[in-house]
Amino acid sequence: MSSAFGQDFFLIYKDMADTHYLTQEGLEKIKKDLDEALAQRPKISAAIAEAREKGDLSENAEYDAAREAQGLLELKIAKLQQLVASAKVIDGSKIGTDKVQMMNKVKVENIDNKAVMEFTIVGEAEADFSQGKLAATTPIAKALMGHSKGDVVEAVVPSGLMKFKILDISI
Repeated sequence: MSSAFGQDFFLIYKDMADTHYLTQEGLEKIKKDLDEALAQRPKISAAIAEAREKGDLSENAEYDAAREAQGLLELKIAKLQQLVASAKVIDGSKIGTDKVQMMNKVKVENIDNKAVMEFTIVGEAEADFSQGKLAATTPIAKALMGHSKGDVVEAVVPSGLMKFKILDISI
């Protein structure tokens, strides 16, 4: 990693485990999900109270279900709060297209089957392959990162080795 870009990429990649890189849109969606989850707390508390009023808790399936729902909700809330707390919004105006990096739209050709694909490299929290959003932590995105238009890269995926030619990099 002799180039300045290589060192920057390494520092960003190393930091990815603790920081969640998001678009502003992605952060707003997570905050909305968090607000909706927090709004569920009173409903679940009411369900627990109602089930508790029905008597013997040791054989009360409604109580057990409500407590389980509460546990799952609290887990979801904690995860969303952690995502918001560790989020770093990437400024799209500072994204270049000379080398593949986070938030770039990348058009590639699979060398073996000549299929052309296009996807945007995003943080894990925003990844959705059906919408063309590929997590930067995936083997394909890792292989593409730091490479330029025209480069051929190899990605080791569960099904084996895949080769891609980078056809275009855009924002």
